[in-house]
Amino acid sequence: MMTPEGKTKAAVKKLLTGYKCYQHWPVMNGMGAPTLDCIGCHNGKFFAVECKAPGKKPTPRQEVTMSDMTLAGAEVFVCDGTVPDLLMLRTWLEDNKNVLR
Repeated sequence: MMTPEGKTKAAVKKLLTGYKCYQHWPVMNGMGAPTLDCIGCHNGKFFAVECKAPGKKPTPRQEVTMSDMTLAGAEVFVCDGTVPDLLMLRTWLEDNKNVLR
């Protein structure tokens, strides 16, 4: 049975695959620098996605990682599987797909 966060990850993976994004879903084992659930690239733009169960928020450590990525120029999304979060990601992908690199 899939967890609520697993359902969010599946929805995000499906969306990213539909836009032919490079996507990497690292499996963290407690070693090395932290990252978010998904790091990817779409039309030359670096992005990251943290997936959560509905209603859950990023941890303080995830907030630091998100801030570091944003300062480096990444677009960062938090998706909890709700329509507004997935729509925000879809809108960015749609807006970015025809931008000249």
